[in-house]
Amino acid sequence: MTQTDFTHWANQQQLHIEQVLTQRLPKAGTAPLRLHDAMRYAVLGGGKRVRPLLVYASGAICNAQPAAMDVAAVAVELIHAYSLVHDDLPCMDNDVMRRGKPTVHVEYDEATALLVGDGLQTLAFELLSGELGIGGKAQLAMLHALAQASGSHGMVGGQAIDLASVGQALSLPELEQMHIRKTGALIRAAITLGRLCGNTLSDEHSAKLDHFAKCIGLAFQVVDDVLDAEASSATLGKTAGKDAANDKPTYVSLMGLKQARQLAQELEADALASLAIFGDKAQRLSQLAQFIVSRSF
Repeated sequence: MTQTDFTHWANQQQLHIEQVLTQRLPKAGTAPLRLHDAMRYAVLGGGKRVRPLLVYASGAICNAQPAAMDVAAVAVELIHAYSLVHDDLPCMDNDVMRRGKPTVHVEYDEATALLVGDGLQTLAFELLSGELGIGGKAQLAMLHALAQASGSHGMVGGQAIDLASVGQALSLPELEQMHIRKTGALIRAAITLGRLCGNTLSDEHSAKLDHFAKCIGLAFQVVDDVLDAEASSATLGKTAGKDAANDKPTYVSLMGLKQARQLAQELEADALASLAIFGDKAQRLSQLAQFIVSRSF
C-alpha cells in the first residue's frame, strides 16, 4: 500500500470518527446547555484522532466488529479529550491554546472546564458499558483496560509524576516510566480495545501487539518533546515550547535533540519488528507507527 493509500484511509477514518463523536456526544441544545456546548467544543473539529485510528488498525488484525470499534474509538478519544481539558487548566499547565483555538477554560470558564472533563470521562465508560455485540468477557476486559490506562496507575498517575517533576532532574528510566503512564498507557489501551473487538489472539500474538503499543506510545512522547523543543506550534496546535518554559524534564532536555530523534526512530524500528508476526494484516498499524514518528522530522 502506498503513502497516498494510507493518507486516504486515515482521512476517511477521521471523517468517520468525527461523525460518530458528533452523534455520541450530548446533543447541542440539551440541558445543561453550557456544559454540553462546552463538551462538544472540547472534542469536535480538531486533532489527528491518532488513538481512534489505532483502535481501527488494531481491530483490522483480528477481524473486529465495526460497531464495537466505533464505540471503543469514541471512548478512548473522549478520555484523551478530557485529559487535554484538565491538562490545560491554570492549576496544571495553564495553557491558552489547544488545537488552534482557545482552551476550554479560556472560552468558557475554569469551573465549566473542570466539569467538561468529568462529563467526557464518565461518558466514555457509559458508552463502553452499553451493548457492543461482543462477548461479555471481552467487553469487561475493555472496560478494565481503559479504566486502568486512565487512572492513577496510568495517565492520571503519569500526570501527577509530571507535575511533581517540574524543576527536578529525572534519570532516563524515571522519565520513561512517567511517560509509559502519562502518554503511553492510553495509546496501549487504544490498541488493546481494538484487539478485544475481534477474534481472540494467542498469547504470543497478544504480547507482540502489546510490545508494539508500548514502543509506539513512548515514541509518540519523544516526538512530542522534539516538537516542543523546536517550538513547532503549527504542528502541535498548542503553545510552543511550553514544557521548556515550565522547566519540565523531557527527552530533549535529558538527551539532546539529535539523540531524542534517534531514540524515536529506534522505538519505531522496534515497534515495526514486533508486527512481523501479523503479516499484511498489520499494515495500517505499521503505517501509523511511521506517521507518529515522521510528523516531527
